[in-house]
Amino acid sequence: MSERRTALAAIIACVLFWGFSFISIKVTVAVFPPMSLGLLRFAIALIFLYFIKQKLAPHEKLRAQDIPLLLGAGFSGVTFYFFCENNGVALVTASEASIAIGSIPVLTMIADWFSGKISRNNNFPRLGARQWIGAFISIAGVWLVAGVSLVLSGSILGYIYMAGAAVCWVAYSLLTRPLFTRCSRIYIVFWQSVAGFLSFIPFSIFELDRWGRPDMPVILHLVFLGLCCTALGYWLYARSLAILGMSVSAIFINLIPLLTVIFGFFVMRDRLTFLQWVGAALVIGGVYLSMFETKRASP
Repeated sequence: MSERRTALAAIIACVLFWGFSFISIKVTVAVFPPMSLGLLRFAIALIFLYFIKQKLAPHEKLRAQDIPLLLGAGFSGVTFYFFCENNGVALVTASEASIAIGSIPVLTMIADWFSGKISRNNNFPRLGARQWIGAFISIAGVWLVAGVSLVLSGSILGYIYMAGAAVCWVAYSLLTRPLFTRCSRIYIVFWQSVAGFLSFIPFSIFELDRWGRPDMPVILHLVFLGLCCTALGYWLYARSLAILGMSVSAIFINLIPLLTVIFGFFVMRDRLTFLQWVGAALVIGGVYLSMFETKRASP
């Protein structure tokens, strides 16, 4: 399998995990407060990531020159991202929370364009007209898939939290990208997760009195969040980010709201309207259009 196909498989598996994660967060955040939930899922993830790193990169030690980028990416893409996401999901429905994710591709593409202009770095894939059009088509689909339910919650604060999560994820992608030229992917993900985990601790201390008593379904959702959505999810996303570039990888994120709504249909018995099915077609079509140009432009 070519490197590009491997990266495509990685990002598809990643968005499948993250698409279901909104439902798991909705279940677990009712028992564990937002920052405590982040602490627990990254504690589980770090155990798994440690053994992967020992197998794939046992001699790759933490380097001082990498610490600023690792800390910045860990804080933005782990601590602050989950602070916004977990609080947002606690205030709105899973489908509504996922709608803010639809802004990530365009925000990422704009940030990518500006960073390219500033650094004049040509080592990463650049975008053409079809990818921009595909991104906006998929965003229109996201609004139809998830936006039709906005009237149900009316929690403005929840939407603000989710918008903050989108901005944090763009910052994470920008801070992670320079590391690919000198670090392995597992090194990047492991140390970013360490930074994020440690920064969860002081927040979690103030939430201890709000912990509930988890039952088996909550525990299973927590393990899924730790292993699949965190350890594997970040590792797979780092793989696609290094090969496909941050803008193309971000376009796939628009599949997350679609998957969240579909999973919600089967798990939480949410109803799907005709407009949501139309939106689903637009999301898939927009992502395909974006990848079509990338494929033709590839050597």
